[in-house]
Amino acid sequence: EIPYAEMMGDRDDLSLAPEDRATIRNLRRAGIPIITVLISGRPMIITDQLEMSDAFLAAWLPGTEGTGVADVLFGDYRPSGKLPFTWPRAMDQIPSNTGDPDYDPLFPYGFGITWE
Repeated sequence: EIPYAEMMGDRDDLSLAPEDRATIRNLRRAGIPIITVLISGRPMIITDQLEMSDAFLAAWLPGTEGTGVADVLFGDYRPSGKLPFTWPRAMDQIPSNTGDPDYDPLFPYGFGITWE
């Protein structure tokens, strides 16, 4: 996701940019293994891209260095995290809250991993 601040990042559609979706699709067609790293400050609509990826890492605003993300990708650090929100699978699910009658998120509240 391109950098934004406050209302300058407001969007009606939280899908990935068309060029990002095309890159993942083209790599998949070429048979290249894909590790998708999502750098954003909010849950994006990634349902299709997740299915095309061999691995997926959400890197919440990692800063300018990128060392922390590289440490995870190269196995130098074991990532952990639990979602403090529900991650929707489509725009028509926003907002999506635990207990909603039609609650069917991509990832539910509290979803995540922890290595010990």
